Amino acid sequence: MHDIDLDINLMEISKIEGHAGLEVEIRQGKVKDVRFKIQEYKRFYTQGMSGKKAEILPQFVSRICGTCSNAHLLASTEAIENALGIHITDQSKLLRRLMINGLMIRDHALHLYIFSLPDIFELDSLIDFDETDPLQNQFLHDALEVKAIGNDLQVYIAGRSVHALFIAVGGFTQIPKTDPTSLIKKLESIRSAVIRLINLLIEKQVKLNHPTTYVALRGLNNWSFLDGNIITSRKETIEESKFREHFENVVIPYSQATGYTYQGQSYMVGALSRLNINYDQLHSRTKNDLVNVLSLFPSTDVFMNNVAQAIEMLHCIDDSIDILSNTHFVEEERVKSTQNEGIGIGVIEAPRGLLFYKVSILEGSVVKGQVVVPTGQNQINIEKDIGKLVEDNLETMNQAEIEYEIEKLIRAYDPCISCASHFLKVKWNIK
Repeated sequence: MHDIDLDINLMEISKIEGHAGLEVEIRQGKVKDVRFKIQEYKRFYTQGMSGKKAEILPQFVSRICGTCSNAHLLASTEAIENALGIHITDQSKLLRRLMINGLMIRDHALHLYIFSLPDIFELDSLIDFDETDPLQNQFLHDALEVKAIGNDLQVYIAGRSVHALFIAVGGFTQIPKTDPTSLIKKLESIRSAVIRLINLLIEKQVKLNHPTTYVALRGLNNWSFLDGNIITSRKETIEESKFREHFENVVIPYSQATGYTYQGQSYMVGALSRLNINYDQLHSRTKNDLVNVLSLFPSTDVFMNNVAQAIEMLHCIDDSIDILSNTHFVEEERVKSTQNEGIGIGVIEAPRGLLFYKVSILEGSVVKGQVVVPTGQNQINIEKDIGKLVEDNLETMNQAEIEYEIEKLIRAYDPCISCASHFLKVKWNIK
């Protein structure tokens, strides 16, 4: 089959966040070109940031995305605080840690149960699960319970699971007032479900070993989604404030999103990168329950991103139980700024990877803003992985099987393009 000439055109890719398409050109059995096309129209949020009062900017940019809205809130708030010289209290840091934990639980559950789990059972969607089948029924109920408790944690801390209400520049406008005992019990109740998911993913996971450079935040003392230094799998350390000095934007003519490279090469951000770099910092209870699983990391298998997300859910559950069990939250004033201008950078780990914000503030208003999202950083690496997957399977799979494997690969990256999912339409041109 080395003389195969083939054009794959996936007009819409199902079960991802938003609209994307794909074109693959194969000539003489080799992949000549891959184009992963992010098709959402540009929304010009960076232009819209200009002129906004610094205090209200986070609620504005949270509308970039529904499912990741609280990540945008956290990153933009951090950037503003750094611009205005605000150092939040230790209690506010703990509250934000709980907030991102809830986001990770909810968002990873959405991806793993709703988008990826049907692939494992060879079904089209979660609604096709058979409730009379004990295993399918179990995972169906797990999906609803785990996702709901991720929502509950965010509501408890921040007032809402989407576009949170209580987080603000300088801290929080409202502190949790009710006893967290019932929430702790709920978190404990879903641990076994998450471990069950981890074991299933490892047992059924597709494999594609394709090494790249992995990039993630690493906390200074423990696992952190919110602060630390940027670390690469090449052992380089980059300060958050130096992000744009090391990661270069690349214009992709056929994509509505800007791509990024590191030292001229593609790289990967997200759960797999975080596990590869930080697995030693996981919560001790998580590590004790997953000794055999963690021996699989570091991994160069892109499909292990699904396993990494599930491991992060368990870590976030255990970390949240610890904080809620050992912390008494008290009312406190938000930290006020003593200046009304400056340049600030905020870098956090959103569910899908590094999220970067830069703001320039003058007289209390933003005069310039910049945002770099995880999926933009991953898209060149996605193309390279698709090329390898197609070449590896061209002689052993038919067209429909290759299409399905491509979709599973793209879903493994959990790309967030906007909030929608679509049926797949495929056009094949065989020469």
